Amino acid sequence: MFLALILVANLKYSVSYQPLVSIVTIVYNGEKHLEQTIKSVLNQTYSKIEYIIIDGGSTDKSPEIIQKYSNSIAYWISEKDNGVSDAFNKGISKASGDIIGLINADDWYEETAVEKVINTIEDNDVAYGNLRYWKNERKDMIVEGSHIYLNREMTLNHPTVFIKSYCYKKLGGFNKDYKYAMDYELLVRLLVNNCSFIHIPFTIANMRWEGISDKQWRNACLEVLLIKNKYWPEKKNENKIYYYKQINAIKLSKFLHKIRFHKTIKFYRKYLSPLKKRYD
Repeated sequence: MFLALILVANLKYSVSYQPLVSIVTIVYNGEKHLEQTIKSVLNQTYSKIEYIIIDGGSTDKSPEIIQKYSNSIAYWISEKDNGVSDAFNKGISKASGDIIGLINADDWYEETAVEKVINTIEDNDVAYGNLRYWKNERKDMIVEGSHIYLNREMTLNHPTVFIKSYCYKKLGGFNKDYKYAMDYELLVRLLVNNCSFIHIPFTIANMRWEGISDKQWRNACLEVLLIKNKYWPEKKNENKIYYYKQINAIKLSKFLHKIRFHKTIKFYRKYLSPLKKRYD
């Protein structure tokens, strides 16, 4: 009987234990969507969240919007930085949580995102979920991430990724040498250092198609190639072939969009893409 009571007490402790989750948002002149991002963090069903915002010295109303919610923000600053990687590293350096999530000022979480992370991550180092894309403020499609294909391209949806803080302490933050694929380089670094990944089978975050990587897709593809060559130098020829394949696939997709062959694009994404994609 006494042993049973101990087991029940331990079970209650384990269930009630709530790790601190740090969320970092970086922004520069993002007044258009920043408030939506902030609200998506503050309205989470999981309460033990430390919210950090790094503003790159915005000249629009972004600092005013942040100030509006300052009582609910653990730390924020507005000053010039040296780019996206530098801004994220600033936020990570201020984070005291056991788990760290990153959400840009153009993106936003689902209301139960952090709760689902806590319920799934367990002893894994990295947890990631599904991402819903929006185009012209309308739902477009949901993409499931998969770390299995990281040796090919960026196959995780970075707004859905949550990483244990000790991984940053052990392996470092974002590499400032990369301007477009810095998140890919970080995830590959974790992968090759045997960090464990787990997929959360739910939509965790939302992203608009008009992000910087979409506008600068050629630069992003080139950086991905350089990163693959860095970590898998023995596959340089294979990496180069895949690079040209990816470039041509994106060109074809843009051309099909231009001539309004939308059904063809949807068919490829749904049935032929290595990542599972579905439309709402």
